[in-house]
Amino acid sequence: MMKSPTREAQFRAGGITEVPGRGIHRFNMAKITALLHTHNDGARIGRALESLRACDEILVVDHDSSDDTVERAREHGATVTRGVPGLNAGVHAIDARHDWILCLLPTEAVSEAMEASLFEWKDRQMGEEGVHEIAAQISIAFPVRAETAKGWQELGTHTRLVNRKQIRWRGRLPHDDSGAEVLPGHLWRFSKP
Repeated sequence: MMKSPTREAQFRAGGITEVPGRGIHRFNMAKITALLHTHNDGARIGRALESLRACDEILVVDHDSSDDTVERAREHGATVTRGVPGLNAGVHAIDARHDWILCLLPTEAVSEAMEASLFEWKDRQMGEEGVHEIAAQISIAFPVRAETAKGWQELGTHTRLVNRKQIRWRGRLPHDDSGAEVLPGHLWRFSKP
């Protein structure tokens, strides 16, 4: 007998919400794929992956790690692919199932405030009639805060959530878009695992 998916799995798959007194309802919400490039990041990737609850898919592109990076990524439910030497890192966005790509370094994590902002952004992308209203939007930026020897330091806002149909990039992170909407919350960049 096949086991039915848990309520949490249904919610994570997207499109299901529970309305108090009205039961569970299906709706369409913007979907996000998290994209991380790794190389020997086993000691730090867990924190990054655990912070991606707002994402509907996690895609890790590993560049010949010799530690337990791949195993740790799979333990957290990520789909792992092998990086191809000589191929621009941004090209791996074509492996994602969704058009909205959240690019993250393995040393970074989404703050709780940013997670809430992502859920709110996803929710508001659906209009009254159930039609996506994000056709004109191509990128979202977040304030980045880095851990340094002198404490936490603001690094400004950086574009990290992009529509792959609208923006192409060559590196591991998209270029900064001065016209990007800035969502509340922070992306934390850690110096220690």
